[in-house]
Amino acid sequence: MKGLFYDMCGIIGFTGKTSASKMLLDGLEKLEYRGYDSAGVALLCDGEFSVFKTVSRIKDLRGTVSNDFDSNIGIGHTRWATHGAPSLENAHPHISCDKKISVVHNGIIENYLQLRKELEGDGVVFKSETDTEVIPNLIAKYYDGDLFDAVLKTVNRLKGAYALGVISTQHPDTLIAVKKFSPLIVGLGENENYIASDITALVSRTKKAIYLDDDELAVITPQNVKIYNSKGVTVNKKPTVIDWDITSAEKGGYAHFMMKEIMEQPKAVRETVQHRIKDGMPFFDEIKLNAQKLKSIDKISIVACGSAYHAGMVGKYVLEQLLKIPVEIDVASEFRYRNPIVNEKTLAVVISQSGETADTLAALRKAKKCGAYTLSVVNVVGSSIANASDDVLYTMAGPEIAVATTKGYSTQIALLYLFAVWAADILKTAELKELKEITVQISALPSKIEACLEQKDKISKMAKRSAEAQSIFFIGRNIDYAVSLEASLKLKEISYIHSEAYAAGELKHGTISLIENGTPVMALSCYEPLLEKMMSNIKEVKARGAFVVACVDQSNKNMVTEADSVIFVPKTHNLLYASLEVIPFQLYAYYVAVYKNCDVDKPRNLAKSVTVE
Repeated sequence: MKGLFYDMCGIIGFTGKTSASKMLLDGLEKLEYRGYDSAGVALLCDGEFSVFKTVSRIKDLRGTVSNDFDSNIGIGHTRWATHGAPSLENAHPHISCDKKISVVHNGIIENYLQLRKELEGDGVVFKSETDTEVIPNLIAKYYDGDLFDAVLKTVNRLKGAYALGVISTQHPDTLIAVKKFSPLIVGLGENENYIASDITALVSRTKKAIYLDDDELAVITPQNVKIYNSKGVTVNKKPTVIDWDITSAEKGGYAHFMMKEIMEQPKAVRETVQHRIKDGMPFFDEIKLNAQKLKSIDKISIVACGSAYHAGMVGKYVLEQLLKIPVEIDVASEFRYRNPIVNEKTLAVVISQSGETADTLAALRKAKKCGAYTLSVVNVVGSSIANASDDVLYTMAGPEIAVATTKGYSTQIALLYLFAVWAADILKTAELKELKEITVQISALPSKIEACLEQKDKISKMAKRSAEAQSIFFIGRNIDYAVSLEASLKLKEISYIHSEAYAAGELKHGTISLIENGTPVMALSCYEPLLEKMMSNIKEVKARGAFVVACVDQSNKNMVTEADSVIFVPKTHNLLYASLEVIPFQLYAYYVAVYKNCDVDKPRNLAKSVTVE
């Protein structure tokens, strides 16, 4: 996979006896978080394709497609642009030059220039700047009456990453799907079947799905689904039953998905931890990692990107303190290229909400190649990272639609707490009494998160003061510092305010020069062993004119005299404060973005499932 770049797009397909246009448009709205530079659908009717496109959002695409359009098969796409700017010409679906093949594509074809030159030599005239357009034309070149054979010959020539949906005017009820390095799911219905990049697009229609593996092709009709490998041999796959309903993927009365998902965190954390605690201690009967293997580990390497990396930072502090084993943490895009010192005595903990993050998946494969035992923490059953890992622990966050993660992060750190306590008990690196007390406190986190959420009105007022700020700084030490990274990211990604997080002890080594009169500084100060040090750092920035908002546990009343404003969170074990501290700053970021009239759920230039290197 070295050198690959991946397109972050959403694809959907339908074949059945009812309206294709309604299902495609409804599904695309659920996939819009994957990219929203442009969108389109291709509908087959009376032997011809009707293609509708927009360089705006799905709601605008709806206005161009007649509700009574008579088509029972079609494909759709919502795009995060890579090859070619957002335009109607570059928007998917793409049609072959002979107008007989239509394709939607998530991914990037590395050898498209070579293929394009070959096809131009055959007389093909290209209409877009995309790599995708070579695919329908290559299928058309190989087509001799057998669509499956033409698709198979085509994908065997493609280099790169792709999830494809293919339909043809010559086969009016057949949809072909192909997967390699990009997510793709087949949904099973009654007299209708579907494909999508994410189950959220399908859950309103079906509870049964087949997760395609790399190099698998699906031939789909309204009555039947057949799966094949890259050699055309039939593969038997058991459908997965989806255990959440459509209300999980709808706003439920909230103005934005992000606020809904913030408010869902008590439930998500509770469902993640409660079934993994037995007789007062964590247990993981779903993994193969045993005491013998665990005792052979002399280093833990955590690999992740973005918010998952920040969850891993929390995990580093907790794991090191409880297990007394060195813990490294790497951004996945760096880990995969730095020749890491990893071997059979390394436990590689890989974290990804979607389970499809390209850099993280590549880093996981790198760790396995070096001999490491791999344990993934993901939210999506059957995802690429889950399937590639030696063991997997699933968070129970449910679907997360807002691009900026909230409950994904919270469930990841909750699962890391449990794993750390479980491993410490096996290794006997901490007193059993302390481990049981931590477990009690983990069980209490959902109710304490609820208490944090009750402060949203206060935090809304605080956010209004910050909406016009040019820069905002977050400081903390130890776990407080780890949380400050996530708090800062939340703010910058949805409000577009410049924000940075710093280890508080580093302020005096240059950064404090950025503090001037009125600069907002968020001081995360819950980690009790370093509270006095944090108090000194707060005095340092206040002396330079900073407006300080401190976050402390409710027993710390002295902070009221030191900070300009104080957020209190319930008291818990020192290793668990990340779960409580992050909540006020998720709310803070949300309200700042609302006051600035930002698109909270779909921030500019971002997409949810980051499949770009």
